[in-house]
Amino acid sequence: MLEKVSAAIDTFNRKQGEWTALLIIPLLVVVVYEVFMRYVFNAPTIWGFEATTFLYGIHFMFGLAYTDVVDGHVKVDIFSSRASRRGQAILSILSNLVIFLPVFTCMTIWSWKFALLSTTQRELNSTSWAPPIYPIKILMALCFTFLLLQGISTLIKSINSLSSADKPASAAEV
Repeated sequence: MLEKVSAAIDTFNRKQGEWTALLIIPLLVVVVYEVFMRYVFNAPTIWGFEATTFLYGIHFMFGLAYTDVVDGHVKVDIFSSRASRRGQAILSILSNLVIFLPVFTCMTIWSWKFALLSTTQRELNSTSWAPPIYPIKILMALCFTFLLLQGISTLIKSINSLSSADKPASAAEV
């Protein structure tokens, strides 16, 4: 049952990562437009810099869970590279339970509180363009939720890996 939950989370985060990677296209369009307006017509926009910041920030945040599902985050594997499969699974479980899950549970809760407060106040960015900032904060909270779910999936896979590492090898595997 938990394997199906883990697989569903992995599939979801892979797909959302693949789709949100396309945010690079509007980001490119905005940057090219801003550069063109600035250097060809000497008429920079008041919204270009902020729009690129928002698009890149959203692109980055959606990439967190995707990067985790494809095991692309930077990590120092000084201890785990020399450990047995069982040792690697134990280290993964411990680091997930002691560091990852508590930190990102708090980050997810706090980001949703932050987004809710921003939404109730209809918060605007404090610039001359003054776009609404609350949708960005909602997306940020959503992305932390995706990353937290991916951490749970990783924990499930580590527990399964530990279970399979405990089983003796069959004659066919030897």
